[in-house]
Amino acid sequence: MGLEILKPGMLTTLQDRGRYGHQKEGIITSGAMDTFACRVANMLTGNAADEAVLEITLTGPTIRFTEDQLIALTGADLSPDLNGERVAMWRPFFVRKGSILSFGAPLSGCRSYLAVSGGFDLPKLMGSYATYLQAGIGGFQGRALQVGDRIPCHGPTPAGISLFPQATGATDMPDYTAALWTPDPQFYPAYTSNPTLRAIKGPEFERFSDSSQEQIWSERFQVSAQSDRMGYRLQGVSLHLSEEADLISTAVTFGTVQVPPEGTPIVLMADHQTTGGYPRILQVVSVDLPILAQVVPGQTIAFEEVSLEEAQQLYIRQEQNLTQLALAIQLKHNI
Repeated sequence: MGLEILKPGMLTTLQDRGRYGHQKEGIITSGAMDTFACRVANMLTGNAADEAVLEITLTGPTIRFTEDQLIALTGADLSPDLNGERVAMWRPFFVRKGSILSFGAPLSGCRSYLAVSGGFDLPKLMGSYATYLQAGIGGFQGRALQVGDRIPCHGPTPAGISLFPQATGATDMPDYTAALWTPDPQFYPAYTSNPTLRAIKGPEFERFSDSSQEQIWSERFQVSAQSDRMGYRLQGVSLHLSEEADLISTAVTFGTVQVPPEGTPIVLMADHQTTGGYPRILQVVSVDLPILAQVVPGQTIAFEEVSLEEAQQLYIRQEQNLTQLALAIQLKHNI
């Protein structure tokens, strides 16, 4: 066994980088909302990039570890503590059997990610561990975690095992030993409340009225409480086409900003549908999707225009940074 859920929190699911290769069959990608935090959590624990993690939303769960584990927490700071003592984010730490991890008030962001070295001993569905709640597939029985769930783990990777003696002695606390090192924060996305997100013009941008084209760049939009993993509904000015047009349903992706007839924009998120028929006014660039994923309902977002070439360069730079980070972590793991 690996861990037991004592309290489920608001929404705790197993996710990974997503379920690819099946969109042509109408199967959504799903996966972690903050893919950056998901990837780094796996790096810190010596896991493969596509290993499953727990995605923890706003009100975190209470978890008992039923065996010794090497874990890492990344993403939002939801005030994690182990047996009543605050633990650090963005670094690996070794927890002893019987320890209880819980969460308090959110201090920043809304989604935290828990990786366990070796990953969870669960079957993949169509090549992925990702939970898609609407269809009841993937993850742990296709659903959010509940009280009493016991999730088996494979046991630590060789990289994780190599880290145990490195962590021993890093702290004199009896319940866990934390690594003294952590990735340089310069590698993290610019998590912030009320962010401005970089975006490129969508395929139907020019079909919108002149005022709507101006307002999408100049106005701030509030993320509605009716937002979820499928999409963020934005409140603010209404956007409209310059003339009515019937559009054929076409491809959409994570970060596509659609505008339904009433004029209220929707930013599609990880559980977005495979196609959509609403006009696409913007596309949020890939590197800013983790920032978007951490926006709490009630906060605001704005959009800043970049070119496709700039978006591509930002993506390449982020991947280069992640490669450097992975190499640095491997050195810490003595691999």
